[in-house]
Amino acid sequence: MRVLVRLVSLAGCLLVGAATGLASVALHQLWWGLVLGVLAPAAALVALPPGWTSRLPFALGWIAMVGYLTVPRPEGDFVIGNGLAGYVLLAAAMAFLVAGLVTLPRRGAPERADPEPRMTA
Repeated sequence: MRVLVRLVSLAGCLLVGAATGLASVALHQLWWGLVLGVLAPAAALVALPPGWTSRLPFALGWIAMVGYLTVPRPEGDFVIGNGLAGYVLLAAAMAFLVAGLVTLPRRGAPERADPEPRMTA
């Protein structure tokens, strides 16, 4: 049962990350859309717990969608242009990748102890 919950969490975070990435790319040409498209996923990365089934899949879903939409279309045009907004979006993708990878828990790391002992009555 625990494995099923982890798989559902992984798939959900990946899909939500991809949907958020699609929305970020769709609105990145507007100044408020760019701000919202970068700050909302950054806030989600901060809010999600670090791990292989939460923060990293969200970041990878967002990055995968932005990366997929960066590739030129058959007509020769781009969804993400080479202006300042496009470069900010790509820089955010790199920052989200680093944030997702750096915060992964280490294998074999000891459990963190409570910073303050709890008082019992």
